[in-house]
Amino acid sequence: MRDRKSTYGKCPGEESCPVEFTLDIIGGKWKGMLLYHMIEGPKRSSEFRRLFPTITQRMLTLQLRQLEEDGIVHREVFQQVPPKVEYSLTAFGRTLEPIIDSMKTWGETHGNDSTSGWTGSGEVESDLYNERRTASNHRYS
Repeated sequence: MRDRKSTYGKCPGEESCPVEFTLDIIGGKWKGMLLYHMIEGPKRSSEFRRLFPTITQRMLTLQLRQLEEDGIVHREVFQQVPPKVEYSLTAFGRTLEPIIDSMKTWGETHGNDSTSGWTGSGEVESDLYNERRTASNHRYS
């Protein structure tokens, strides 16, 4: 596993926050989606590139390498010409399936929900958000 340093402080009564640890493992733009597609079975790098045409090869390699270092993903190299590499979830990685499934369910439930405040463009239109932003701006005025 990669060396980690807590960046958010400590949870009350604990050495470090378990949510922070989980987000460090699966957080970021691509890791959750990579894991979601590996639940179905092993994937090759080219399959990921087809699924996510906007991901760069460098970012794909970085994200897969981090997941491998964390023991979530197994990388298998087949000795053939041209070389073939497959990525699959380890037994430890499979323990994340309920989390990924919950994220999928939440996204299906709220992704197209006009009352959630999410417009899909990164803008939040909820009154609560606007109230908090206004209050925050007054603090720094």
